[in-house]
Amino acid sequence: MNKLKFIKDEGSVFYKELTAEIDRYFLEKGIEKSGNRKMIFKICMYFSLVIIFYSLMMTSTDKAAFFIFYLFMGFFVLLTAFNVSHDAAHGVAVKSKYWNRILFSISFNLQGNNAYVWGKNHNESHHLYTNIEGSDIDVLNNPLFRMTETQQLKWFHRYQHLYAPFLYLLYSLNWFLFRETLMLFNYSSRTIKIAIPKKEIVKLIAFKFIYIGYMIVLPAIVLPFGWGTVLLAFLLNHFMVSWIFVGVLGVSHLSDYVSHPVPDKENQLNMSWPKLQMLTSVDYNASSVFFNWTLGGFNAHALHHLLPNISHVHYLDILPIFRSLAKKHGIVYMEMSYSESLKSHFRFLKAMGSKQYIQPISFAG
Repeated sequence: MNKLKFIKDEGSVFYKELTAEIDRYFLEKGIEKSGNRKMIFKICMYFSLVIIFYSLMMTSTDKAAFFIFYLFMGFFVLLTAFNVSHDAAHGVAVKSKYWNRILFSISFNLQGNNAYVWGKNHNESHHLYTNIEGSDIDVLNNPLFRMTETQQLKWFHRYQHLYAPFLYLLYSLNWFLFRETLMLFNYSSRTIKIAIPKKEIVKLIAFKFIYIGYMIVLPAIVLPFGWGTVLLAFLLNHFMVSWIFVGVLGVSHLSDYVSHPVPDKENQLNMSWPKLQMLTSVDYNASSVFFNWTLGGFNAHALHHLLPNISHVHYLDILPIFRSLAKKHGIVYMEMSYSESLKSHFRFLKAMGSKQYIQPISFAG
């Protein structure tokens, strides 16, 4: 991974005042930056819903009910990831470091993916070097998609905005089957390579087998519907999860409003780290109580990237401070409706598939 250097600019001054004002807010309120009672309720609720729908699925006598319960179970597993896993990965779901590690490990590993690998990559790569190829592991180098100007433009990329929704259906299956598995052989579609400790390699493989066991093997053995029905439910669940996941996260960093900065030969960017976060993140419906509750604050991505040490349950309260200071320091805060962010995402795919270089759209607010 290419480690980068930043400069000081207006973003540095903005960030210094922002952190001071946010610290003052929590001090005056006498509350922790980690999750509160609302978060405890969400943790209990989402884990309970997963268990309830899994139990209903495993006791189904009707095939239609089996599919419904299976998909609801998968849906709430995803919402658990949004609301619990993500905050716990940043150590802010609850106050205790120990319980954050437990919550993160349980909620992530039981999805068949490795908590260590994702947590390390997310915190030490994506959050530090957002949208920078060679440094941000979430920047893809997939031959079927062209996501940055440095990637080769091929003839079929002109259609990527058309075939993207179909390939997006495979996102979570690719993650489960190939993304981490290929990392074991030091090969991946991600732009950086990582080393995985032997202990985590064992856990990575073990939890994938456990996941297959309770999602496919156990239902197929216990229920009277047969392997074909269970495999179909498994695939439909992953298709649903993939579309929601990409629909929630893909629009935040892949947009014709955001930048993909390129460092110089000395690996230095001509901007500060806070400014990088504001130039590479799009927020949608950031003030929405529904979106905050359901998506765990993923719709307030710029806010989260600058303040990852704060639980999403506080976002709606600190958002006015964030907006006010961005305006005061002349920092562009890209906030829009979800429909506009989705349109922007597909405009980006179309432009990136037909032009060698694209200029990000200036956000007028």
